[in-house]
Amino acid sequence: MKILLLGYGKMGKIIERIALERGHTIAGKITSSNRQALSTIAADVAIEFSQPEAAYENVKFCLENNIPVACGTTGWLEQKPEIEKLTRTCNGTFFYASNFSVGVNIFFKLNNYLASMMNTRKEYTVQIDEIHHTAKKDAPSGTAITLAEGILHHIPYLKQWVKEKSENPEELPISSFRIDDIPGTHLIKYASSVDDIEIRHTAHSREGFAKGAVQVAEWLPGKKGVLTMEDFLQF
Repeated sequence: MKILLLGYGKMGKIIERIALERGHTIAGKITSSNRQALSTIAADVAIEFSQPEAAYENVKFCLENNIPVACGTTGWLEQKPEIEKLTRTCNGTFFYASNFSVGVNIFFKLNNYLASMMNTRKEYTVQIDEIHHTAKKDAPSGTAITLAEGILHHIPYLKQWVKEKSENPEELPISSFRIDDIPGTHLIKYASSVDDIEIRHTAHSREGFAKGAVQVAEWLPGKKGVLTMEDFLQF
C-alpha cells in the first residue's frame, strides 16, 4: 500500500519506519517546505500528523482528491465540522482520532465508565492533568479534551471544561504541563475530603500512537464517511 505522510516530524518518522516494516511504501512526505509537491503524488491512503495551521488544508486536499485520510493532528477542531460536511459531499473517507493508541482508547472507555458511576457523587470534585513534550503546541491536548467530553457527557452538573483551575462546581478544570521528552500522560482525579480516586494513562514512547495510525491506514481503504477509533476497534 502506498501511504502519503502529511507532516514529517517525530511522529511522521516513526510512522514511516513502522509502515516500511509492515511492507508498505511511502508515496510522499509533505511538510510546509514542499507542499507544492502534494498535487503530484498518487497514494492509497494518507496519514496526517502535521501542525494545527496545516491540518484543515491537508485533509481538504485528500477529500477533494479521493484519498482516504486518517488525521491525528489536534488544535484545529473548530474547523472539523466543515471537514465532516465536505466528507459527506465528496462521499469521501475521513478518520479522526485525538489519539491512535489502543491503550488510550481503552482508557477512554474506562474514563466513561468511571464518570457514569460518579455522576451523583457531588462530594467529589474532578480534574484532569495532562503532561506532554515541550514541542506540543496545543494545550490542552486533544486526548485531554476527549476525556473531558466523556466526563461532561456522564456528569450532568458539569457544564464545561476550562483551561485553568476553577472553584466553580459546574466547571471541569484541565491543567496542562509541558516537559521535555514526555510522550503523554493523562490523569483523571476525583477528590473528596475523605479519599481520592485516580485513573492514569502513561505512554512510554510514541510507538503506540504511530503503530495505531498505521493499522488504521491499513483498514481505511474501501471505507466511506466520517470514522473514529470506535469504528476501527468495534468496542
